[in-house]
Amino acid sequence: MRPLRYSINVTLDGCCHHEAISPDEELHRHATDNLNRADALLFGRVIYQMMETAFRPPAEVEAMPAWMHPFARTIDAARKHVVSSTLPSVDWNAELIRGDLAEAVRQLKQQPGRGIFTGGLKLPMALAELGLIDEYEFIVHPKLAGYGPTLFAGLPKPVDLKLVNRLEFKSGAVALRYVPEG
Repeated sequence: MRPLRYSINVTLDGCCHHEAISPDEELHRHATDNLNRADALLFGRVIYQMMETAFRPPAEVEAMPAWMHPFARTIDAARKHVVSSTLPSVDWNAELIRGDLAEAVRQLKQQPGRGIFTGGLKLPMALAELGLIDEYEFIVHPKLAGYGPTLFAGLPKPVDLKLVNRLEFKSGAVALRYVPEG
């Protein structure tokens, strides 16, 4: 069974807005490594459209720093599954998922492969409620944003996690990887 892995950048005060975090070479290399641990991406509409705008050719990849190019190439080539009830269609090596989220994700997890990677806020909240996330990674940045969306606001029941890995970056950010207990 393919594991479903979730990763998100978060400030010390819990902000998950993508503009609150400054990208750097080391963090992009880590994100590329995460994507390479999976053979499929699972996105909600917002993350899919944000990534498509930023990284789908002919996006301004050449205008990006060279250290962002491996991430751009990796996400462009990745197989994508998009959960949306509002998008009429998707392309960019993607398929649309509608209907029963739990059943669709269980079917994706049953397929052979290295894993499935997800990000964002709304879809991972639903996946956590369903108990479908096998690994959580929180990349905690040494910053207080003072604004923005936060993680798992409104989660109906706690999810107990066990720390399995910790990685410190030169920027002072720390990647904390957890698996659900029990």
